[in-house]
Amino acid sequence: MTKVSVIIPAYNGDRYIAKTIDSVLEQTYNNYEIIVVDDGSTDATSQVVRQYGDRIRYLSQTNQGVAASRNFGLTAAQGEYIAFLDQDDVFLPHKLASQVALFDNNSALGIANSGWQIVDQTGRLKAAVQPWQQIPDLSAANLIIWKPVFLGAMLFRRSWLERSPGFDSTLEQTPDVDLVLRLAQIGCPAAWVETVTVKYRQHDANASKNTLLQARELKQITERFFAQPDLSPEIKALEAESRYQSLIWSAWRLYQTGYLAEMSDYLDESKFHSQQYPTEIILGWIESFKNYSAEYGEQFDVTGLTSCHQWQSLVTKCLF
Repeated sequence: MTKVSVIIPAYNGDRYIAKTIDSVLEQTYNNYEIIVVDDGSTDATSQVVRQYGDRIRYLSQTNQGVAASRNFGLTAAQGEYIAFLDQDDVFLPHKLASQVALFDNNSALGIANSGWQIVDQTGRLKAAVQPWQQIPDLSAANLIIWKPVFLGAMLFRRSWLERSPGFDSTLEQTPDVDLVLRLAQIGCPAAWVETVTVKYRQHDANASKNTLLQARELKQITERFFAQPDLSPEIKALEAESRYQSLIWSAWRLYQTGYLAEMSDYLDESKFHSQQYPTEIILGWIESFKNYSAEYGEQFDVTGLTSCHQWQSLVTKCLF
């Protein structure tokens, strides 16, 4: 019986996908299958993948997006556990062994999460993200508030995924966060493997570079999640903090990519979800930007931020 299904959605991925597939084939754990879902590629993706022969299950569909590709892969998966790996990312050799061991020792567990490396397009290390240092307990509340979701760093028990309707194919940037929110809502237990298991490659063609869409979708799914009429009082009580953290994260991403007016809008909205005094809120924004930048190996120019007119107008509005 296949233990792990590794699902790799691919769209025009011939630049990196061989390294991605090789990283699975080089795992220290060997009871797995690899499913590549070609989402209507027009480059040489199919030729690259087919070179692997029967070591890969190759599926193809008309272009429908990454969420639909993952759902298609799930329908074909035979494993008890499910891993997702994007076409330009790379598993470290111990990824599957470390997370399968956690599952095998805990029959109730639904999600095994871990850390990840940020690397540039050549694979050079920029930073190592170890979220358990800030969020040691992966309770439902912490999943909903902090959303520590990088799909390649996670492993899922298939039976828990089958209790949800899969990835929302109307979302381009945040179907992974949306899925984890829904799993947390239904009580899916999660735990850390406190190690880095995957390399997250940063390059010019990353879908995540579309920070305007990413911010809009994160706001949309958070609002939709808390608008559900059947939420428990315990989860409903997390709304302000969850929405606050989403808005701050989005503002930082927008700042990173030069959308300063939109950054200001998201920060301005965030203050309505905080009980702190205005000066505390402003200092909290700066501290969050500093921490996120450090975590992702980016330089944070606090003087550049605080001297821009969007920031100064926002601070004046907040204080007066």
